[in-house]
Amino acid sequence: MDYRPLGRTDLNVSALCLGTMTWGEQNSEAEAFAQIERAKAAGINFIDTAEMYPVPPKAETYATTERYIGNYFKSRGDRADWILASKIAGPGNTIDYIRDKNLKHNRRHIVEAVDASLKRLQTDWIDLYQLHWPERSTNFFGQLGYQHKSDETFTPLEETLEALDEQVRAGKIRHIGLSNETPWGTMKFLALAEARGWPRAVSIQNPYNLLNRSFEIGLSEIAIREQCGLLAYSPLAFGFLSGKYENGARPAKGRLTLYSRFMRYFNPQSEAACSRYVALAREHGLDPAQMALAFVTRQPFVTSNIIGATTLEQLDSNIASFELKLSDEVLAGIEAIHKDQPNPAP
Repeated sequence: MDYRPLGRTDLNVSALCLGTMTWGEQNSEAEAFAQIERAKAAGINFIDTAEMYPVPPKAETYATTERYIGNYFKSRGDRADWILASKIAGPGNTIDYIRDKNLKHNRRHIVEAVDASLKRLQTDWIDLYQLHWPERSTNFFGQLGYQHKSDETFTPLEETLEALDEQVRAGKIRHIGLSNETPWGTMKFLALAEARGWPRAVSIQNPYNLLNRSFEIGLSEIAIREQCGLLAYSPLAFGFLSGKYENGARPAKGRLTLYSRFMRYFNPQSEAACSRYVALAREHGLDPAQMALAFVTRQPFVTSNIIGATTLEQLDSNIASFELKLSDEVLAGIEAIHKDQPNPAP
């Protein structure tokens, strides 16, 4: 396993990060424990969760994933072996059952969210605490165009950063990160941190995969120059790039079969491009999922690639992708497909 600096911190995280959003929905606690143990054996030291998980979010399963992880730490006693990341939820996204049902990134909500996550995770600190998505209205979760709302009110970024600074000084969190953020938001947070001496974002967790390389357009330069690297989520486009949905197939346990909310990859352009990527992999004797993951992991702006799985077999295959070195011919083939159909599922 390769280890990479997390921003400008003294932490080095594994190039692959264990994603957890299926735990408590598609995976039981015992299965979650088995995944953590398998990942650790492979050299992974980085685990990412969120107060909102599992996904899709529901009141009855809220925060189950954090509870599973906390129970694991309690039973195994190896919390210090892990770099643990979690997130505070933002407004909307069908979530009307957390705190006062009007989620904010203000001081009160941050304090309540951090304390609740620490309790569930059964730990004294969170290594990386992220804003899961912006409180303000902007283009994320597949929205391309930005629609400005001149009368919109949201928590000032200064208040958010100051509140996070208080949590860092209290020792509850070590570092902060962004997620589903835009170039403007990322640079604004970084500039405020530098000007006020507040915590500097060390990472940005956004989607990145062969069907959505939009991160490259406005954020990749920021990630490299500002040492605020990408934690790439959805690197397989919810399994679409594995090839298991080819020719209209709908495997019974597939996320895109089970949950109608995840439809951003089901459009003619995505399906056509995906079929070409799958065919390219098979032409070169590669597993399509491993090719897709290896492409993400190799990018110079990626700090860690967040892999998720519902079975140990899937997890083993995803971990093995780290050893795959893509040939110049395969990379040229990927670029040719991308040129013909860029970002069909942003």
